[in-house]
Amino acid sequence: MTDQSDDLELVRGSGNVFADFGAPDASLRQFRAILAAEIIKTLDAERLTVRDAEARTGIAAADFSRIRQVKLDRFTIDRLMRILDRLNRDVRVKVSVARRGGSGRRSLSPPLAA
Repeated sequence: MTDQSDDLELVRGSGNVFADFGAPDASLRQFRAILAAEIIKTLDAERLTVRDAEARTGIAAADFSRIRQVKLDRFTIDRLMRILDRLNRDVRVKVSVARRGGSGRRSLSPPLAA
C-alpha cells in the first residue's frame, strides 16, 4: 500500500457550503437549511412523527416529510420560522450587512422588546 497523503490538498471552506459550490442565493439556502435542521432537531428531541407534528401544529405532515428529506425549495424563510413558532421554539435572527468582497461589515440587531 502506498502513501497517497501527498496527493491530497486541504481546502478550508467559507462556512457556507452553498457558497463554496457556487450556488445562487447561497446565504438564503444556508439560512433555510439551518432553520430546517432546527425543525428536525425539535421533532427528534420530542420524538414526534410527521403525523404527530401535523396534529400539534396544523401544518401538513407532507411538509414535515419534505423538511426531513431536505427538500426545501417550496419553503420560504418566514414559513420555516412559522413552523418553528408552532413547535414552541423562539427564533432569533442576527443580520450582518457587508459590501461584497467583505469590507465595511455592519451588524444590525433589533432592540429587544421590553
